Amino acid sequence: MEKKGGAESGNLEQALVHLVHEYNHKTLFIREKTENAKKDALRSGLHVSGLLVDSVNGGVQESFINEKRIEFETRALASTIMRYTKQTNQWLAASHAINSAIKEIGDFENWMKTMDYDCKSISASLCNISKTRH
Repeated sequence: MEKKGGAESGNLEQALVHLVHEYNHKTLFIREKTENAKKDALRSGLHVSGLLVDSVNGGVQESFINEKRIEFETRALASTIMRYTKQTNQWLAASHAINSAIKEIGDFENWMKTMDYDCKSISASLCNISKTRH
């Protein structure tokens, strides 16, 4: 019976060794699979965060470009306004000069009419005086 018990214990020992070996092999396989999954998750997380950063930066960059365009357009508009203001002031000065000249012409015409009236009055008075003396 000893042989039989020894053979059974040998088979049992081999079975246990086989189970431990299988357990170690499965554990190693699961660790490798877990490690690979962790690495994949980390890569995916980095990729997603990179995409998010690019998305946010894209909007920020677009906003920055738009801000620069607006600043450029604002400067151009200010320059145009200054040019139009200067031109308007020149037109106002020219208009005032023309109005002054027209007023002076009107004043001169009025003076001429007054002088004509005065000359006619004097002439008529002289004619009356001369008629009364003769």
